[in-house]
Amino acid sequence: MVIRNKLFRNLATATLMVAASLLSTTSMAVEITVGFVYVSPIGDAGWTYQHDQGRLQMERDTGVKTNYVENVAEGADAERVIREMAKRGDKVIFATSFGYMNYMLKVSKQFPKTAFLHATGYKMGKNMGIYNARFYEGRYLTGIIAGEMTKTNVLGYVAAFPIPEVLQGINAFIKGARSVNPKAELRVIWVNSWYDPGKERQAAMTLMSQDADIITQHTDSTAVVQAAEERGKYAFGYHSDMSKYGPKAHLTAATHHWGNYYTQVVKAVQAGNWKPESVWGGYQEGMIKLAPLSPAIPAELRDRIASMEKQLTAGTLHPFTGPVVDQDGKTRVAAGETMSDGDLSGMDYYLQGVVSKLPK
Repeated sequence: MVIRNKLFRNLATATLMVAASLLSTTSMAVEITVGFVYVSPIGDAGWTYQHDQGRLQMERDTGVKTNYVENVAEGADAERVIREMAKRGDKVIFATSFGYMNYMLKVSKQFPKTAFLHATGYKMGKNMGIYNARFYEGRYLTGIIAGEMTKTNVLGYVAAFPIPEVLQGINAFIKGARSVNPKAELRVIWVNSWYDPGKERQAAMTLMSQDADIITQHTDSTAVVQAAEERGKYAFGYHSDMSKYGPKAHLTAATHHWGNYYTQVVKAVQAGNWKPESVWGGYQEGMIKLAPLSPAIPAELRDRIASMEKQLTAGTLHPFTGPVVDQDGKTRVAAGETMSDGDLSGMDYYLQGVVSKLPK
């Protein structure tokens, strides 16, 4: 009896110790705070909205508390916001715009125990990782839809800044269009802003006045879709589903999904095994998807796009499989070969079919 009681007490003590350990771990996880820096207002659509949806999913998945600052300009203000988050004690900080890169890198060196993650950049540090999505995969599919459905053979693109990320999208779009319609041409207007509804609308109107009957954008607002709806043209949203802003115009959208990635990073930090890395995810990783396709898209084409989405997910389709020929007629990728990630990351040219001139 004495032996059995002693065993019972030992078992009970061990159980309490395990429970206390679990409670301590859970408490520690709850106390971690995570910061997000956004380049535009959250709103209810667009780039920042999608990142914020990812933040909210991560909160649900991990139980951590988060903070965010929206509409932060890409300049000294970004450095101030990032530093304030680190000083406050945020264990993880996500900066979600290209122009934050150098400021985040600078601050990361001053707070070596904080995990810094920068979206769409290329510079890394001892405690700073980078992440991005293969936007061009969705762009290629929307280009195919545009090439099949255009009546004028003129397509329009409202673009933010001439950096590789944006050029990948422009070139994937026209490559998809010309794969089904060799007569298709693409006109591009640069607005030199990630978020400026007025400039975006003006650019969209100009493109439609130049006979573009299908337009899209690499900017953050819904102004392009709204302009197309007003003019009775078709449009593709970007970043998120923008169909409510143009029920008749909106054909689909290349949408980005960050929640799973944010959850993985935070859980790794909680577990103490996070290391900075470069992540570039697409269909295979669930970071890129198309929004629901409009009934205006012919059924056969909808089926074809669904099949190509499966190929992208399986890794059997690459939008930049050769031949890839630039605007000047130079072959960038030979037939049967596939463009490397390194070459994609350094893209600084237009492909054949883009009739605009690239800013220098």
